[in-house]
Amino acid sequence: MTVLRRGGGTPSALELDGLEERCDVVTGDVRDGDAIERALGEHEPEIVFHLAAQSLLRPARRSPVPTFEANVRGTWMLLDACRRLQIPRVVVAGSYKAYGSATRLPYTEDFPLAAGQPYEVSKAATDMIARSYAHTYGLRVAVTRFANVYGGGDLNFSRLVPEAAAAAIRGRRPVVRSDGTPERDFLYAEDAARAYLAIADALGEAHGAAVGQAFNAGAGAARSVLEVVGLVCRAAGTELVPDVRGERTPEDEIDRQYVDCAKLNELTGWSPQVSLEEGLRRTVEWYGRHPGLLP
Repeated sequence: MTVLRRGGGTPSALELDGLEERCDVVTGDVRDGDAIERALGEHEPEIVFHLAAQSLLRPARRSPVPTFEANVRGTWMLLDACRRLQIPRVVVAGSYKAYGSATRLPYTEDFPLAAGQPYEVSKAATDMIARSYAHTYGLRVAVTRFANVYGGGDLNFSRLVPEAAAAAIRGRRPVVRSDGTPERDFLYAEDAARAYLAIADALGEAHGAAVGQAFNAGAGAARSVLEVVGLVCRAAGTELVPDVRGERTPEDEIDRQYVDCAKLNELTGWSPQVSLEEGLRRTVEWYGRHPGLLP
């Protein structure tokens, strides 16, 4: 396995924890065509999982160009290198944010991509570019539209679960930027990894049913921000009350989102195995084992 990062610089000890024994880690930038060519040409992977992205909504809204550069340009550069080098299978990380606001739920894969905010648009573009390489060039590529992936190791503490876990462990009130009512679909990291592998396996099937397709994955249910924070606090053994700082849903977010996973289940048999309660318990335990990483 070869790991190519979104940005330049040296991977952190956390990112390399255990990986150096199983992976060839290539330090580079997904926007750097030469770095991509070298990594793919030297290591000749059978499968590429394109996970590199600028994935935070607020920075994307404040300064959209770096997000478009990483998520859109980075995608076409990687896919074109995969096309030229004839990589057998490629799985591209899209997002259910690409659906934008919808009048009915859950999202199914036949919904139009109605993205509005810069991050959403970048993932919609990623999605469409990837599928165009399947339909136009025959690249065996599929796209994921996953719900909010959470789990230990996420150090972006502006996100709901890492912030709530860090706060609960530190004994301070978790900060909630909305009024707590927005509802999201949450997917535990191990279930997400299983979904990626299932899609990669399906791309290898002779019938090619997965090629050029997009697949949702999530729990298939919407849970409110306040409910999630409450579950995190309970997992941490505290009854802290969240610090609610918003009066409504933030302007760069959507009120309610969740996905239908029937398409992926029917093709591969995948379904989520870890409940939100159990996933949050495992996540809080991970942060508890790494107190030096917490703000």
